[in-house]
Amino acid sequence: NGWRDWLSTVDHKKIGIMYGVSAMFFFVVGGIEALLIRWQLAAPEGQLLSAEVYNQVFTMHGVTMVFLFIMPLAAAFANYLIPLQIGARDVAFPRLNALSFWIWISGAIFLNSSWIVGGGGADCGWFCYSPNSGITFSPTHGVDFYAIGLLITGIASLVGAMNLIVTVLNMRAPGMSLFRMPVMTWMLLITQFLLAFALPVITVALFLLLFDRVFDSQFFDPEAGADPLLWQH
Repeated sequence: NGWRDWLSTVDHKKIGIMYGVSAMFFFVVGGIEALLIRWQLAAPEGQLLSAEVYNQVFTMHGVTMVFLFIMPLAAAFANYLIPLQIGARDVAFPRLNALSFWIWISGAIFLNSSWIVGGGGADCGWFCYSPNSGITFSPTHGVDFYAIGLLITGIASLVGAMNLIVTVLNMRAPGMSLFRMPVMTWMLLITQFLLAFALPVITVALFLLLFDRVFDSQFFDPEAGADPLLWQH
């Protein structure tokens, strides 16, 4: 019993609750960032945030709300409800389920640590389009923390998705066919398939972004008068 039990648990219900509590915490963080944005825009020539800090808060707000609130909140419902709705004792791989949560929370903390040790948050917009994501326009380490943090959280989401897919396909109670499953379980199952197909593509894109910044693989030179749309060979 106690906090040690929560740290070491492999119970899908407790892991779902931890996902939900963590998601709501980052919902508050993203909400504070949204308030800062709206406060800056509430009146002409707002002085609350500088242009640089505004770009960082804008970027981190979008990333926080999508990757640190919406996705883990869906994982919270999936972890808590899927085994109950299909009559399974737990998910297919309980320890892997716990690992996915702790990987995700590590990535979330790493992503936000850029405020302290990275020179500020990412400032490239939460889509992080080039050339805004390059060293020329984003010289701090905020984008590096952005890319690595999302890589870590993406690995966690991919592991969790595969675990839940296997759970639904192989752990249903006798008599629980696919077409007898609740609509909620069907929705969560389709979501896991979408994550399984989408996250590897996002992972490759994040690796390429890191290569652009670490190995300077961009060829766009604004001083040379090159067209920004042709920034990369």
